[in-house]
Amino acid sequence: MRVKIDTSVLSLSRWNDYAFRFFFGGCITVIAGLAATKFGPAIGGVFLAFPAIFPAGATLIEKNEREKKQKEGLKGETRGRQAASIDAAGASIGTLGLFIFALLVWRLLPQHGTYISTLAATASWFGISVLFWLIRKHSYQRRKARLGDKAILGRWR
Repeated sequence: MRVKIDTSVLSLSRWNDYAFRFFFGGCITVIAGLAATKFGPAIGGVFLAFPAIFPAGATLIEKNEREKKQKEGLKGETRGRQAASIDAAGASIGTLGLFIFALLVWRLLPQHGTYISTLAATASWFGISVLFWLIRKHSYQRRKARLGDKAILGRWR
């Protein structure tokens, strides 16, 4: 799969889909704030690390892909699940990168200041995220070559 930006998909969602995403993200942020007030900023930060938009986004991706295939006269469940799983893989990889970012800022900030710490953490986040995406891509290609398309996609049917 080639990673690209496609702005045409923005027109597929309705306003209430976006409202649901923002509402869900806002609820997670409020919970993080309440947890930080009660238990301290370290615990509140754990809640903020939760990808707040992901659950709503994954369901919307699945629904949009399914509806798109149904308009073409196909079932669409398989494609919807595949699209949501690709989004989940990207979210997992991004979360791993954000964990490295947070860890580096926490460790570097006291000794090196804001600029150096943030620059190093951002570069590490980017590098770790790209590295794990490439590992995932390579692993998928090896599995596909070994098993074939039908064997890989069969688990989604």
